[in-house]
Parts: sequence; structure tokens; C-alpha cells
Amino acid sequence: MQPEHYRSGQNIFKEGEPGNKMYVVKEGEVELSVHGKLAVSIGKGGIFGEMVLIDSKPRSATAIAKTDCDLGPIDEARFLELVHQKPSFALEVMKVLVERLRLMDERT
Repeated sequence: MQPEHYRSGQNIFKEGEPGNKMYVVKEGEVELSVHGKLAVSIGKGGIFGEMVLIDSKPRSATAIAKTDCDLGPIDEARFLELVHQKPSFALEVMKVLVERLRLMDERT
């Protein structure tokens, strides 16, 4: 898929919206917020938006470009291809999910 570019302050997606892709941060920084509260900042090499490809439910967070960003989108077909061809990719996604879950648990 073609890289996507977002300017600082631009919405990438909003909590509650349907979605069909996740992202890899190629350049810049993205902030994720849940219920209007900052949850995490994601920099170069980080991923976000993966949950929608796993459970097909609406977005659980809002993603906003903290700085100008270049993002690599990954749709469901590519996601499944990566999981099948490179199982370590699936493990990395699981690690990110667990890390964010633990972070959210610490904040409650």
C-alpha cells in the first residue's frame, strides 16, 4: 500500500469509527487517546491500529499526528500474509497489545 502522510494535529482515525487497516510509523510521532485521555505516544518503527484487524470492531482509540508523519498502512490481506509468512510479526503485534494493556492497567 502507498504511504500515507499526515500533518501535525491531523486526525488519523477516531475512537468508535470502523477501520480496515493498521499502521507502521515510518517518520514522526502519533498520539493515541482513549476517552479523550492520552494513552501512549508512538514513534518511528511503532505500530498502532492493529486491534481492528484482529477483531473487526470499531476503533478503541483516537490517533492524532503529534508531528508531521509518514505512515505505512497495512490492510487485512497484508496483515494475514505477514502473520503466515513471518510468525515473528504476529508475536511482535502480541507484545505491543500486552504492553499497552499493562500500561492501561497501571493507570486505573
